[in-house]
Amino acid sequence: MKHILKTLAVASGLLVGAATASFAATEITWWDFLSGGDGVRMKALIADFNKEHPDIHINATTSEWGEPFYTKVRTSAAVGQQPDVMTFHLSRVPLAVKEGVLSDITDEDLANAGLSKSDYFPRALESATEGGKLKAVPFDVHALVLYYNKDLLSKAGLLGPDGKPQGIGTIDEFNAALAKLKEQGVETPVSFQTGGEGGTWRVFYTLLAQQGGKFMDGNKVLDGDNAAKAQKALAVMTDWVSKGFAPQQAEYEASVALFSSGKSAFQLNGVWEVPTYTDLAEKKQLGFEWGAIQVPAWMGQQATWADSHSFAIPQSPQGSITGEKRKAVMTVIGWMNKHSIRWANAGHIPAYKPVADSDEFKKMEPNATYSVLAETAVYDPRSNIAGVGGPIYDAALNIMSPAINGFMTPEEAVTQMQESLGQLAAN
Repeated sequence: MKHILKTLAVASGLLVGAATASFAATEITWWDFLSGGDGVRMKALIADFNKEHPDIHINATTSEWGEPFYTKVRTSAAVGQQPDVMTFHLSRVPLAVKEGVLSDITDEDLANAGLSKSDYFPRALESATEGGKLKAVPFDVHALVLYYNKDLLSKAGLLGPDGKPQGIGTIDEFNAALAKLKEQGVETPVSFQTGGEGGTWRVFYTLLAQQGGKFMDGNKVLDGDNAAKAQKALAVMTDWVSKGFAPQQAEYEASVALFSSGKSAFQLNGVWEVPTYTDLAEKKQLGFEWGAIQVPAWMGQQATWADSHSFAIPQSPQGSITGEKRKAVMTVIGWMNKHSIRWANAGHIPAYKPVADSDEFKKMEPNATYSVLAETAVYDPRSNIAGVGGPIYDAALNIMSPAINGFMTPEEAVTQMQESLGQLAAN
């Protein structure tokens, strides 16, 4: 009898072990660069995905945003130790393709995720594509927007009955509004990062694109009449600073503080600051009503700087993930897109149109108000010198920012960019 019981116990143990093995979760190595509010939201999404999918488990690691993250990706791929999936800025896709670190996302991959190319805004999809191949799956559209202080605009007669700015549709009208606000005692009528790279680049690129200008044409930097358009964009920004409409050499945090403290009537910044002002307002620490709209077509055409967070599958010289693990990764990507309404409350516009078109998103303000910019968004140049943390951002810091603060003329700045970036682009 004891022998029979012992045999049954062994057999039972083997069955349990076999069952456990057969239902072991597929482990997914995930890398992202998301901190602050974005990081909190993504960690919550990952936790919920893991709860809902006992067969798939995401092991997430967060690294430093910008060039440190992309250097880590490049180094890991070179030695075959890359993650299974990662977040990626679409502005970095051209350089990543040149480096060979992105695996193509096929139609079969999208089908495994329950997605299709028609689900996405054309501008985002185009930016995710290189050489006719989809290199990443867009997750959002995050762009430059115009924040505004309703109280200050109302006092100046610049707030319409719909609660949105009025009389600022052209650059001349906007400049007149800034002058009026200054006369009424507003310390810094419009705030943006005038002493750094990101904020300077986004405003400049928007003003350039609104003239129909191209920063790059092939490998040529500010070629032909694009040089004059770039000078005009820099001249507008220089004029704002010289007249005291915008702050001198303001770092990012200072530009945000000027608006949140009520010292600026407008702020040009990314959608990612929406949670900041929402939280301050809820805590009754803001002191005024605010809103955000797409940047008006000041220079003639509706265009706005934009980028997208996306999901990409890295590859090494030995290849990329295949089989069931690849299907699992696409399941993750599909789930994240279909639940991106929770990402949208960080200010982002969902790149996945079924969510962007949903009633829930249409009630989300101010996102729903400025979401129209997804159709006219202008992504960084298709070049290996463009993108987050790239040489163009260095030029914004070392050439554009000094120019708008009066240390060189717009003409001198454009010449320097043509020379320094032109050499890099040709290589």
